[in-house]
Amino acid sequence: MAFTLPDALAKGAPAPLGSSLVFTHENTGGHVGGHGSEQGFAQIVRGVNFAVWSEHAQRIEVCIFDSSGARELRRFKLHGPDDGVFYGELPGADAGLVYGLRAHGAYAPELGHRFNSNKLLLDPYAREIVGTFHWDHWDDSQSSYGTGEPSEPGGTHAFDTRDSAPFALKARVAAVAPPISWQRPVINAAEAILYEVHVKGFSMQLPGLPEHLRGSYAALAHPLAIQHFKRLGVTTLSLLPVQFCLSEAALTRQGKSNYWGYNTLGFFSPDPRFGTQPSDPSLLVREFQAMVHDLHAAGIEVVLDVVFNHTAEGDAYGPSLSFRGLDNRSWYLSVPDDLAACENFSGCGNTLNIAHPKVTRFVLDCLRYWVQEMGVDGFRFDLATVLGRRGSSKDFNPSAAFFIALQQDPVLAKIRLISEPWDCGPNGYQLGRFPSRFIEWNDRFRDAMRRYWMGLAVTRGEFARRFFASSDFFHHAHRKPLASVNFISAHDGFTLRDALSYATKHNLANGEQGQDGRNDELCNNFGFEGNSNDPAINEIRLRVRHALLATLLLAQGTPMLLAGDELGNSQSGNNNAYSQDNQTAWLDWDLQQDATLELVSALTTLRKTYALLRYTDWFAADQQQTDHARVMWRAPDGREMQVYDWHDASKRRLACELYAADDLQPSFCILFNPDALACRFALCQAGWQLAFDSSTELALGRVFDASVLAPARSLLVLQRACADSS
Repeated sequence: MAFTLPDALAKGAPAPLGSSLVFTHENTGGHVGGHGSEQGFAQIVRGVNFAVWSEHAQRIEVCIFDSSGARELRRFKLHGPDDGVFYGELPGADAGLVYGLRAHGAYAPELGHRFNSNKLLLDPYAREIVGTFHWDHWDDSQSSYGTGEPSEPGGTHAFDTRDSAPFALKARVAAVAPPISWQRPVINAAEAILYEVHVKGFSMQLPGLPEHLRGSYAALAHPLAIQHFKRLGVTTLSLLPVQFCLSEAALTRQGKSNYWGYNTLGFFSPDPRFGTQPSDPSLLVREFQAMVHDLHAAGIEVVLDVVFNHTAEGDAYGPSLSFRGLDNRSWYLSVPDDLAACENFSGCGNTLNIAHPKVTRFVLDCLRYWVQEMGVDGFRFDLATVLGRRGSSKDFNPSAAFFIALQQDPVLAKIRLISEPWDCGPNGYQLGRFPSRFIEWNDRFRDAMRRYWMGLAVTRGEFARRFFASSDFFHHAHRKPLASVNFISAHDGFTLRDALSYATKHNLANGEQGQDGRNDELCNNFGFEGNSNDPAINEIRLRVRHALLATLLLAQGTPMLLAGDELGNSQSGNNNAYSQDNQTAWLDWDLQQDATLELVSALTTLRKTYALLRYTDWFAADQQQTDHARVMWRAPDGREMQVYDWHDASKRRLACELYAADDLQPSFCILFNPDALACRFALCQAGWQLAFDSSTELALGRVFDASVLAPARSLLVLQRACADSS
């Protein structure tokens, strides 16, 4: 260490939270020096300021370590608290300083307090994280109670006196990087096509990619990857979690890891799993920023999947790594009748107390960091109902303080906000109830479309409602159809190929005796479980897959593709591959022989070309409302659908006509034939031209007049010759 540690901290400041460099300005006589200069003055680092929030701690210490994080050099008591913030400045310190925190206070689990100064804690605002967490060390010392075994005397109420510092994760003070002027692509909401992708899984087997880049942030912005995204026509990458996470104990003891990453501990730090040099935290930041920069240059947005519903500390039996030791009662929701236990609305052991003003501040600070310094364009909030739970009842409220603060934040005012509108708590399903700034994952769309094309029970009314953006959930409070994020498959569940190849999940490889993953996932193997050598079965599966993709990309709303579905990617029937950091979950790039990629590319091009196929307002059903775009549904015989038709479960075929505003003639006619036999559709007028056929049986551009014979299990798009493009 290049400076002498003082006996005590200077006063410092209670903001910003975390660790930050403190500068002084010196006159250089016109010479440039220090960290920068302006008119003969240079910025010189004076020290490091620490600020830590805890509502119930009695005292907090900052512990200084050598550069490796192995040896503790000195402890300093922070000043305060000032509005719950403990703070102090360490003179002479600079970027690269390694530190941890110790919190003193009541150890009273029955009151929700788990302060134990023997446990070194990670700063929640850490930009750079040093060390590797090992669960065997947690058993030894990183629990605030006993040996980590609830069966020990006192259980989780026992107090452990062992020092966890030798094994604990530490924070490292980050240098001040030059500000980046992010050149973000301008993508209108109506043009957005989401692509949900895992950073590592996308590129581990990508042909032609240099070996040292596989699985990295850099690989996602490699020209080969960008070429694929542009060919697909996707605009926005929705990345599975990339913040510093831990794998659960049960997984690591099986030799597995949490591949998906939904177990965050370091919310301000990029996950080292995806770095080309993961041992260098500062390089991780630069690699992530470079990835975003290169994707932006290609006109592609980056959205992060963020997990603010729980942390990696788990339930009351979990380790004390950061939040729990700093202020368990404030950071987490406790069970009202048992304050020693955590509410488990996340299904992962604990639930963050987002309703607390300082936790709200933490989340907003984190979001701003990733937008301003890391360049991202938005967020998908995992189990987002947690964000709106407030009050003693913990019920969901779309006017919760977090949502109000988020919508008023000037930095976050224009970014993309996507919610997964449910959690595991009571009344957790809240589809359609999020504030209007959010668009929401619509699982009702997924289920209806699967049922329709897989031959399962669904009415034509349900299908039509979902195809036109689920007005029963979203047509209120000035919300638009784009609020519905339509998807057929996502990371959680079967891939599209597997949903058409398996009748049940095959999750034994996860080590949970096949008990994990959804049991009621809608699927159809069409007569054979798994991959088949029967050409007839494979033909059916391919037709249904293509029809589902066509339905997704032509439906009203915001479409989301699961990475790999365009390749026919399979996970061998595993519908919960969260622990499969191997070829099961990595994309298989050797499956491009069935023309699915070309079909998706054609669909995204069609959608982008014609504004009526990505219409941003609600279609009118009243044909007299000619000043507005309209839709008319017809039966195969050409007559307009009546009330009884919508509920006739024995009939499934139907067609819809799309009318542009001020146009008395339809511009498009979309035909849906999910049945095993071809179906003749009567046309309301002559001069229709075939723009798309999911079965690829018919020649594009062919003109139809009185009728068209739609192939089995197909979706056709007919276009009037004078239909306007955008």
